[in-house]
Amino acid sequence: MQLIAHQLGQQFAALSAPELFAVVMAIAYLLLAIRQNIWCWFCAAVSTAIYVYLFFEARLYMESLLNGFYFLMAAYGWQVWRSGGGEADLPVSVWPVRVHAMALLSIAGIATLSGYLLQRFTDAALPYVDSMTTFAAMWATFLVARKVLENWWYWLVIDAASVAIYWSRDLQLTALLFVVYLVLIPFGLISWRRSLVSQRLLAVTA
Repeated sequence: MQLIAHQLGQQFAALSAPELFAVVMAIAYLLLAIRQNIWCWFCAAVSTAIYVYLFFEARLYMESLLNGFYFLMAAYGWQVWRSGGGEADLPVSVWPVRVHAMALLSIAGIATLSGYLLQRFTDAALPYVDSMTTFAAMWATFLVARKVLENWWYWLVIDAASVAIYWSRDLQLTALLFVVYLVLIPFGLISWRRSLVSQRLLAVTA
């Protein structure tokens, strides 16, 4: 524990202003997303733009690509939440199990191909694991933008894997950020489930 604390202390002391700002904005994104506040997407755009560069420097190319995707999804999420998806306020929804099963099979296939190509043609670190978390996170981000409740279960697995990935690449502070995410995810799940229940009660009494 002392060694870990020492490593974190060293990294914090060497932390650049952009990286620190990216971490702060990333935490703000999740806190606002839990509250279904549209400004979460602004925070996401700022954070991910910075992380595109940071992950490229760490040779986590798929993570860098993923954050580029996150940036685009931030714009998409803002637009969908602002328009309400055709509703006055975009409601939380639950999608059928078959949709998630098909998505998981697709993610596994694409990630296997991506991992093979990265391993063969690049110096990427952890090509298969990195690919799996990347494509799973793309899907999960789309679910957040559509306010699909199950997104929180995806993030629980993705963020747990991400902690190990970032720690192995000497990105301890980013790994710690994802530990914070893991702590906050249950709150998001509970909050969104309450919204779903409230919506259903209103629909029954309307």
